Amino acid sequence: MTVVLDPSGVSFLAGWSGPARVVASRLQREGDWPPRVPTAVLVECLTGNARRDVAANRLLQTCDIERAPSESLARRAALLRMQARRGSAVDALVVAAAEPDGVVLTSDLGDLTALAVHAHGVRIARV
Repeated sequence: MTVVLDPSGVSFLAGWSGPARVVASRLQREGDWPPRVPTAVLVECLTGNARRDVAANRLLQTCDIERAPSESLARRAALLRMQARRGSAVDALVVAAAEPDGVVLTSDLGDLTALAVHAHGVRIARV
């Protein structure tokens, strides 16, 4: 299964709280590690300050960073965003990156759930 992190998913796992460790361990045990992170997500989850970003950068080193969205992924995200009539470009890229049949880890259920309604088998999981 493809697991994709949105900005809140990165922040959650980077915090390395007890619940975050449980989620990360389960993903690893089930063979769903490393999660994918579209580069656009970095804009929203990083500050640009190396000291503030230490925990997130440590997590991101273990993730599969999508260096740039392909044209087809960007077009799919645009379609999802227009169909849902809500959500940011980053949200739409995250959902499109989880297609088909993937899961997005987030604490922002509203927009992502609205986008996932139009996606192929994408589930949104709260962290």
